[in-house]
Formats: sequence, structure tokens, C-alpha cells
Amino acid sequence: MNILNNIKPRKILDKIKPYSPGKPIWEVQKEFNLDNVVKLASNENPLGPSPKALDAISNFLTELNRYPDANATLLKGAIASYYSLKEQQLIIGNGADELITLLSETFLEPEDEIIVPSPSFSEYDFGANLMGAKVIPVPLGEGYQFNVEAILAHVTEQTKLVYICSPNNPTGTYLSKRQLEQLLNYLPKKVLTVFDGAYSHFATEFDYTNGLEYVDSGYPIIVLQTFSKIYGLAGVRVGFAVATEDIIQSILKVKEPFNVNTLAQVAATAAIADEKHVQASHEANKSGREQLYKAFSELGLQYTESMSNFVLVKVGAEAKYVYEQLLQKGIIVRFGGVWGLTEHVRISVGTFEENTALINALMSILQEKDLL
Repeated sequence: MNILNNIKPRKILDKIKPYSPGKPIWEVQKEFNLDNVVKLASNENPLGPSPKALDAISNFLTELNRYPDANATLLKGAIASYYSLKEQQLIIGNGADELITLLSETFLEPEDEIIVPSPSFSEYDFGANLMGAKVIPVPLGEGYQFNVEAILAHVTEQTKLVYICSPNNPTGTYLSKRQLEQLLNYLPKKVLTVFDGAYSHFATEFDYTNGLEYVDSGYPIIVLQTFSKIYGLAGVRVGFAVATEDIIQSILKVKEPFNVNTLAQVAATAAIADEKHVQASHEANKSGREQLYKAFSELGLQYTESMSNFVLVKVGAEAKYVYEQLLQKGIIVRFGGVWGLTEHVRISVGTFEENTALINALMSILQEKDLL
């Protein structure tokens, strides 16, 4: 029997494209019949997860018959203690991605506008489109630097949220403390600044700020953080947001009760106290960036100096070809076409050995194609 399906999805879904993640290791192994694959595509911690987090997970496996703590009490306490915050200023999410969606569900009405420096993380657009709001992209300036004046020039009566990813994904550039203060001081007070500091632990410049100081100063700002990057917990998905209590209380109204699983909560609670792992990850990233910079310079490739754990590299018109050839050699990076950067690839910083494999493969491809 042939039954016609006349169920129609929301019209707004016509504008939404599913998120396109980097290829997983198993897929590349299967596609090209490879044993060894190096993944430098998703900005993961190459040193692995926090050892303290692994111990915490192991010790809690017998408790999985119980629902998670809906309030994430222990994790909130650990974060509040670490950053000298009040627990009422915090909301815990299933990764920062969920928090972005919750922000959209809390604050955006149809016809509202969000401002997003471009190129940047696509989930900001996704959340706005989901609610029928309008995305206003503001191109980054020369060298992919933030342009506060251009952002302010795009503010209208409909502007509700301004997203700042700093360090920015995929460019690795950042908004200085002076620039953030300028933005906050000139934005209308009804506009909420969303400061995504997912990569803040990797920033090394003296004038960088993770934005948290402006929460206590009373500015309309919410700061996002994640345990996926420097803590190495991308696989369990946990992030948090910091804002004034009234903003947090509004977001809690749309949060699911058991949104963060138990293992994620105990892992993050342990990881935030693992200073040894954080320091080792920070040092490995800094030396790894320098290793890549040196190699790119020797290969004659332009790159954007990064305050994050990845580097945006301009390969030229053959960027997609280079990306595909790297895949065949077992090296996964991200092709820049997803951000409209069709001459670029974004390369995560790996271990010394992983970076070396990438450099050798890249050199081989460029020589074969006579691009050196």
C-alpha cells in the first residue's frame, strides 16, 4: 500500500543546513584502506583527555543507573571556585553548542537580528535561523582582524545578540581587551554580547581577555566556555556559560532537566583541577604552532598567526585538491570552503609527530603538483 506523506516541516528549515563536521578517523581508514590516520581537523587536544577526568569516569561507572544531577551541583561548585564566581551566575550545557541554541530559544523572536563577524562558527547562524531571526554577517578586516566600528555600524533596532568568538574559529585571530571594552561601551544596553571563549586557554597575547571580568562589571554579556578543547573532553560534551543571575535564570527556563550526562559532569569536575594536564596542553600547543609556522614559511605558504589550537593556511586555488590528497595520505584537515575560504585549509595543532606527518605529506603533494 502506497501512503502519501503530506507532513510538512517548518518553512524556516529551508534555510538551515546541517552542521558539517570534519571526517572521523574510521571513515578515512575505510575509504582509503589505511591503517594509520592523523586527524588535525576538529581542534581536539592531541594529548588526550585529562587523566584526572578518566579516573573520575572510571570511579562513577557503577552509578549510571541513576539520572544525572539536573543542576550539575558539583560541577557548578568547581567552576565557581576556580573562577571566583557565584554558582547562580552559571549554566551548564551539553557542550557550548547546546548553550548557543538555548540562547537563541531564550532571546530571539522572528525578525530579530544577530550580528556575527564573518567568517566564524556556523552554530551562531544555526541558532538564529532556527528561531526565524536574521543573521547579519560583518566581514572581518584585513588579516581577519575584528573591526569594532564595522560591527557597531550594523546595529539596528532589531539587533538582539552580537556574537564574538575570540580567539575566532576558523581564523585564530582575537578581540583585544580594549576592543571588547569599546564594543560593550557603545552597544545599546538592550543588546546582549555573546563572548565565545572556547579557545581562550590557548591565547598568549598580553592584551587578550576571556571576557569574564565584564560579567562582574555589570555589562550585558554572557561568556561561553567548553571542556572540549584544552581539557580534552570533546567526546563527553560539556560546556558552561557565565552571566548575571537574571540572564541565567531566563535561559534555565528553556533548558532540558537532564541535559548533561553524569560522566560528563564528573569528568569536567575533575578536569578543571588538573593543572598539570592544562599546562602540558598549553605548552604543547604553543610549540606545535611554532613548528607549523616554520614549516609553512619554508613551504612559501601564507598563514594567519593564531591565538588558538589551529592555524588557517592559504594554499591557493588548489586548496580543495590539497585537502583531498591529504585525506588519501591519511591526514585529515578542514577545507576552508565551509566558511567561504576556498583557497584555505584549517589545520589543528597536533603532537610533534602528527605535525611532522602533516608537513611531510603537504610537502609531497605540493611538489607533485609543482606548487612549490
